[in-house]
Amino acid sequence: MLRITDDISLADWELTEQFIRASGPGGQNVNKVSSAVELRFEAARSPSLTPAVKGRLKRLAGRRWTTEGAIVLQCDETRSQTRNREIVRDRLAALIQQALVAPKRRIATKPTKGSIRRRLTAKKVRGEVKALRGRVEEE
Repeated sequence: MLRITDDISLADWELTEQFIRASGPGGQNVNKVSSAVELRFEAARSPSLTPAVKGRLKRLAGRRWTTEGAIVLQCDETRSQTRNREIVRDRLAALIQQALVAPKRRIATKPTKGSIRRRLTAKKVRGEVKALRGRVEEE
């Protein structure tokens, strides 16, 4: 069980870990030990997340979101399998916490009457300057 917040915790059936061979540091150890971790979270089937959170999570996950509705995270930063496992679980928790924050609605604002008036007078002045650029007729 992975605890995200006080209200949200992910059950064990939602998470699947697979250990694979890493390409990172470790020398000959890389060829022998499967220290990299691939974590799969069944986000679309998760009962602990609301549909709005799932939508934001899908947008945040990007390419890591599969067609089946799962998020696949991978970590091969360290030589330790347990440390890689902790890192990838922390990344998933951070991603879900980021999706929990609802974006603020933008309130459209109108320009003030003074700013409209200033813009129109500036346009009129500019138009008069351009009108004076014509050819000078001789008398």
